[in-house]
Amino acid sequence: MAATITDPRASSYTPFLIRQEYDSYTEEQHATWAELASRRMPQIAKHAAEEYLEGFAIVGLRHERLPNLAEISQRLRLRTGWSTVPVSGFMPGPAFFEMLATRQFPTTTWLRKRDSLEYTPEPDIFHDVFGHVPMHAHPVFGDFLADYGQLCAGIESEAILERIGRLFWYTVEFGLIRQHGRVKVYGSGLISSNAECTNVLEGHCEVLDFTLDAVLNAPVHVDQMHTVLFAIESFDQIYEALNQVKMRIATGETL
Repeated sequence: MAATITDPRASSYTPFLIRQEYDSYTEEQHATWAELASRRMPQIAKHAAEEYLEGFAIVGLRHERLPNLAEISQRLRLRTGWSTVPVSGFMPGPAFFEMLATRQFPTTTWLRKRDSLEYTPEPDIFHDVFGHVPMHAHPVFGDFLADYGQLCAGIESEAILERIGRLFWYTVEFGLIRQHGRVKVYGSGLISSNAECTNVLEGHCEVLDFTLDAVLNAPVHVDQMHTVLFAIESFDQIYEALNQVKMRIATGETL
């Protein structure tokens, strides 16, 4: 169950918790959300993973209105115990990991402006909710994300965290899956970005079979389009990869 702000484990992230003032969103902001969603939905409907599309319906996302995080959380808690929790912005690693470990996904409440529809340097509510949250309705993915947070929350080595971060990057952020003989997208960076998704679908990005070692040895470049990504066969595969990481750390094996 998600921790409340009175939970002693919440001390590192409590300063970042805010309220989503939903009634403060303007009609222009709702219209911007609607335009962002309408731009992505044709591609998403055709090329997103089945689990993402199912999650989209489960959490009750609307194409024409910004999401109400409290309403989404009510739906998610019943399904997987996850919630979407409004935060003030960028969070340091320990606070972020502790929230994931307690099945709370830190979610920004601001929305990009119309002159930044294609790209924003920091995640906004469109990236966080439209990109990430539908996958939290999937039980295996939800367990993977919570266990990932719990693992990272107990690690102090920046070098180890950087290596494990590649697993997060190439799954949660830029993950692909093979379904019915086709490559489908589920990572939030692909779901929420027309440019990144099109880059994959038009064959400008090599798609390799997912293996833990391949992912851990793939550097992360946040400032350029991807040239290599990894496709899983099922979400059990990324959960097993995380278990392998835990075992390697416990036995002192090099990641």
